[in-house]
Amino acid sequence: MSRTSAAPVIVSCAMAEEAQPFLNALPERAGARPPALLGAARAWSLQLPGGERELILVRSGIGLVAAASALAATLAQVRPSAVVSAGTTGGLGRQVEVGDMCASATLAYTDADATAFGYARGQTPGQPESFAGDPALLERLGEVGQKALRSATASSGAARLRVGQMLAGNSFVTAANVADTREVFPAALSTDMESTALAQVAASAGVPFVSVRGVSDLCGPEAGQDFHIAAEEAAARSAAVVLALLG
Repeated sequence: MSRTSAAPVIVSCAMAEEAQPFLNALPERAGARPPALLGAARAWSLQLPGGERELILVRSGIGLVAAASALAATLAQVRPSAVVSAGTTGGLGRQVEVGDMCASATLAYTDADATAFGYARGQTPGQPESFAGDPALLERLGEVGQKALRSATASSGAARLRVGQMLAGNSFVTAANVADTREVFPAALSTDMESTALAQVAASAGVPFVSVRGVSDLCGPEAGQDFHIAAEEAAARSAAVVLALLG
């Protein structure tokens, strides 16, 4: 890896649709070699505005294992100032609407259940009950996030930035199984299949972390609610907010 005067930041996405807005917005760094990753995972070295800071964009593939392994491989090659999970998520909280942005105050696992041994639901044995989003990143997000989201949704400015609990797991939460998840995690805003695993890896490495994801669909929509928007649109909103955060 080539060196810059400021530590790079890692942005992790699962899918090509989630990575593309960053590739569209930022140039690749001339002569830079991105981290080498295993399998289908891929990384790019991008230049943040100002010329001093590198954004390492990681496209991991979908799922907890894919996300965690790609981030661990990246961290073995570079020491970042922060890790950000970006892309799309499913809306879980009844107040959440498609097009909203969710940011992680805390993160837990949707389907981790070791309660028979005295652990909280959502907690993996040997790990904390939940992982915390970085306070400094959340403070910065509070300053710039809603404005960036408003700019990214000029034609439909009702979207909101919501900060709270986010979940991730191996199960895709739908209207058929959302009731149990809402009962166990009544304060949760959203659920995806990567963010908590990324938070665990970042915490183990002592690196600040936050998840910032656009709501592309609702796990259990109420009557009259829009059900989904295109993943590309939700991902573009996420990228706009993340780039404002890093700017």
